[in-house]
Amino acid sequence: MNPLLVECDGVAPQRWRNAGGLTRELLAWPSGAAWRYRVSVADIERDAAFSTYPGVTRWFAVIEGSGVELDIDGARRRVSAACAPLRFAGDAPVSCRLLDGPTRDLNLMLRDSGGMMRAARDGSAWVPPAGGCGLFATRAGRCRWSSGPTGGDAFADLPRLALLWFERAPRQLRFECAAPPADVVGWWLAAHPR
Repeated sequence: MNPLLVECDGVAPQRWRNAGGLTRELLAWPSGAAWRYRVSVADIERDAAFSTYPGVTRWFAVIEGSGVELDIDGARRRVSAACAPLRFAGDAPVSCRLLDGPTRDLNLMLRDSGGMMRAARDGSAWVPPAGGCGLFATRAGRCRWSSGPTGGDAFADLPRLALLWFERAPRQLRFECAAPPADVVGWWLAAHPR
């Protein structure tokens, strides 16, 4: 089981059509425009509308900056790095207002797939559902995984702002933060095509 490691700053950014920010696509499975799930990091530079994605479920988490206020189909939500990830329909009209300067956010988009995003806590184990899964680390550290009783354990050292992705979920994952310790050290991600 060899996971994919993608460092955010090693991916070329693409400017939004409305010039409100930049997106770095870390993963698109199975490929390009035909993706069924996609992981990306966006730098939001100014107030702007989000693109719509009919038939897609979106997960959104702020990873740097003071956060945003999102108007999602008329309902307002404030989202900061301290908040749980937000889930919403990709076809909903969304406008974004920065709270105090630019922010960086993590996006998981699911088309014809189920999945989830949740906080990864320092040293806590996570048992992922079947399918693709991974960790987006907001701090440097070591991710350990177990493939099962006979598969043994393995690990990978991750820099800050990197995605470690498994096409098939291992039995268990755990992330240990390098100093200084922190509570939330990243985001667990899961996607399973229906």
